[in-house]
Amino acid sequence: MKEQNSIPVGKVARAGRFAGAGVKVGANYVTYFAKKMVNPDTERSGLDKANARDIYDALSNLKGSALKMAQMLASDQNLMPVEYVNAFRPSQHKAPPLSGPLIVQVFKKSMGVSPQQLFDTFNANAVNAASIGQVHKATKNGKNLAVKIQYPGIADAISSDLQLVKPFAIRLLNVKESDVRPYFEEVESKLKEEADYVQELNGAERIIQGCSSLTDLVFPGYYPEWSSNRILTMDWIEGVPLVEWAQEEQPQELRDRIGQAMWDFYDHQMHRLRWIHADPHPGNFLVAPDGRLAVVDFGCTKSIPEDFYHAYFAMLNPDNMQDDTAMEQTLYGLHILNEGSKPEERQFFIESFRSLAGLLRRPFDAHEFDFGDRQYFKDITALGESLSKNPNSTRFGGARGSKHILFVNRAYFGLFNTLNLIKARVRTGMPELVETAPLLG
Repeated sequence: MKEQNSIPVGKVARAGRFAGAGVKVGANYVTYFAKKMVNPDTERSGLDKANARDIYDALSNLKGSALKMAQMLASDQNLMPVEYVNAFRPSQHKAPPLSGPLIVQVFKKSMGVSPQQLFDTFNANAVNAASIGQVHKATKNGKNLAVKIQYPGIADAISSDLQLVKPFAIRLLNVKESDVRPYFEEVESKLKEEADYVQELNGAERIIQGCSSLTDLVFPGYYPEWSSNRILTMDWIEGVPLVEWAQEEQPQELRDRIGQAMWDFYDHQMHRLRWIHADPHPGNFLVAPDGRLAVVDFGCTKSIPEDFYHAYFAMLNPDNMQDDTAMEQTLYGLHILNEGSKPEERQFFIESFRSLAGLLRRPFDAHEFDFGDRQYFKDITALGESLSKNPNSTRFGGARGSKHILFVNRAYFGLFNTLNLIKARVRTGMPELVETAPLLG
């Protein structure tokens, strides 16, 4: 893959790249409609493929939070046309890397010495590259190491990138800027944490220690003495990227084993640690040669406040789901409803979230759930389309809910989509502790 020799870091330069992608997309539409006039049977898939390619090319050269958006979209197979999902999927571990000489400069600026001086050996060619940084292989004192090096200027560009994206999100969601401000602040906060490798190291060690009793999982060890806020050094783990492994022929028993390890990992974090790995896209996992699941990136982690946890899982309690009063109390606890909510508004959201909760709970209700069955994901898409067409969605519109919903939902639906990718059958079930979770008023 061709290397990049630079990244636009200034606000004007990055805005120009966004605008340039928009011009290309506009030209693709002109071409599509011209073909459509000549041949009415022209399919839209060609337009989607061209747009996806041009948008990904722009985002992959910008990297940072811009490419992170593509990474998040590629994790949801139901949100966008398949052409976009396929085009954006390389963002998870095969984005265009920065050139070796440039990455050496970044390392030296952060650590005070070159990687060749610090490590016994250092490969200047990236092993893989994603949205925030790229990984190189090194050795030190007989240890095989993975060294993650952050792209230059990425941390400083997060706020300006989100400001560029915000107007599009506001128009797409048909909401007021004031409505989405808390959510953008949450996203910005998480992206800034992800750009601080000291925080990643601390979050990783906290989760790894808390999950040490789980089986079929392998984690890297971390080396603070060879790390900084822009450099992260950890053990090298041999394995096949999960997205590649899933596309190969695999015994169903092994798919189920990997899927069970992933389910247990998230189940334990949520219900025992209240601290979760909030980015379960396939690029963050490997399948080790011994058949265990390796978790190799902890860039996005999140603390789950106790009051939010109980309100969220009270919503999934089957007794509460059938009781309007209980559901209403839960929606107040999640900040979906407030004191100003009118009776018809309350009823609309009670019914809507009863349907949503029923879908989200479906995997928990089964002793064993087959995530390879696409019907579940079709049902999610159908419900989303139905709610979006409901006139009350516009009438009572606006961004609603606790800011914590963003990354908790991202974790769960990211988990579900990844389990669908590997076609795993998983023993699920709802832990007893959340069945009796108290309601919040």
